[in-house]
Amino acid sequence: AEKMSAPTMEERKACWGARDEFWQCMDRHADDASKCEKLRRSFESRCPQQWVKHFDKRRDFLKYKRKLETEGYHPPEATGKS
Repeated sequence: AEKMSAPTMEERKACWGARDEFWQCMDRHADDASKCEKLRRSFESRCPQQWVKHFDKRRDFLKYKRKLETEGYHPPEATGKS
């Protein structure tokens, strides 16, 4: 395994920017990855592979959490009048 050096600030910013663009594309296209392939490749090329894995897991977790908040468990004080 090749040794990963820590990304510089510029590299981190490029990675986060690519991730955000990819995620926004996925949001716009209801997670249809085929519509966001170019952004996905850019995200993968700008971020260390470990980060890509971490962000993929994080996105799944956030989506799951959002789903719970919109459809799933409703705490008593959240129901009724808003």
